[in-house]
Amino acid sequence: MKVYSKRELAMLYFPGVTPKAATNRLAGWIKRSEELSRQLAEAGYKPANKLFTVRQLKIIFAYLGEP
Repeated sequence: MKVYSKRELAMLYFPGVTPKAATNRLAGWIKRSEELSRQLAEAGYKPANKLFTVRQLKIIFAYLGEP
């Protein structure tokens, strides 16, 4: 597994929209799940981060499934 930028990952989940819209949608999914947000924060994630670490990606995939 590799490190993904927030934009890269968002485009994998939402391929039919602009990068900005995809990033906003992914951020919305994360915000709506308190448990996902909590676990990501524990793994060092902050909304201003541009990259997801491998650990953070594993958490995201556990909640949202792989894109």
